Amino acid sequence: MKILVTGGTGFTGTALVERLVSEGHAVTALDYKEGLKTEELRRLGAEVVIGSVTDRDVVARCMDGAEIVFHLAAAFREMNVPESFYDEVNVQGTRNVLEAAHASGVRRFIYCSTCGVHGNVDDPPAAEDAPIQPADYYQKTKYEAEPIVNEYFRKGLKTVILRPAAIYGPGDPERFFMIYKRVATGTFPMFGDGKTYYHPLYIDNLVDALMLAMEDGKGDGEAYLIADEEYVEIERLVREVGKSLGVDVRIPHYPVWPLVAAGHVCEKVCRPFGLTPPIFPRRVDWFRQNRAFDISKAKRDLGYVPRVGLSEGLKRTAQWYRSEGYLSPVDSQDSQSYSKAG
Repeated sequence: MKILVTGGTGFTGTALVERLVSEGHAVTALDYKEGLKTEELRRLGAEVVIGSVTDRDVVARCMDGAEIVFHLAAAFREMNVPESFYDEVNVQGTRNVLEAAHASGVRRFIYCSTCGVHGNVDDPPAAEDAPIQPADYYQKTKYEAEPIVNEYFRKGLKTVILRPAAIYGPGDPERFFMIYKRVATGTFPMFGDGKTYYHPLYIDNLVDALMLAMEDGKGDGEAYLIADEEYVEIERLVREVGKSLGVDVRIPHYPVWPLVAAGHVCEKVCRPFGLTPPIFPRRVDWFRQNRAFDISKAKRDLGYVPRVGLSEGLKRTAQWYRSEGYLSPVDSQDSQSYSKAG
């Protein structure tokens, strides 16, 4: 089939495009910039178009002949842009893609939202009917696009909404890298008690879910939380990262509220100068907001089964960070020392 993937040169988009091409599909990847593996995608046979989902003409050209659309493009962790930028990309951009898909007679439309629409999970684990309480502009605008997706479902376009948890894995230079980088030093400062829940999602598991959602009759008009089999306390996550690196990590604890205050101050001070703050509220939220989800609906309706568990996923990710030079190569003596100790 001919398939359009918006956000196709990003972390998730690249992994999805690679899978689609490997299964024989003709893929167009639309994104606003080149990614780490853009040239590799071209060598595999994917068409890569550099352009924005805010540009209706570009979207219409990429949509020509498409049977399936995966809409992954989004403004995410943009620090030096006005609030309206998130609305322009995440809400209006989604409407642009939906309009073009509907006009072109696309067979299925899969929208990648985020588990963040549920904000802090008050009663874990949360299912799809848990309260909607986004905590920032990204989460807010990702949810504001969901009713637009449902609007086009009522118009006859077969749509599915996926809300992924915390995506990580080989090919991602950002999301989990800060955790690995700190753990690699041997000390990870923990603000708070470390018992906050976090729900990882290994990239291959997410791609499996996306592939399932493109099958006719699966999940039409529904929204699904997608995550790994288990959620964990963040202190356990840090220790598991340590195991993947062969590091016996020390975790001293500190009060979280001074960090919260510092995050807000840094963001306000840096914004007028166009600087990326070293610490900001969203990063601080990792220490204090619960993310724990019930994926039984996706299992039941889509046939989703997370194949890669936490320890294996973290190990593969550690190997990638080292092979790509993000972290120094493993010291076999240190690794052996850790094995004997633990």
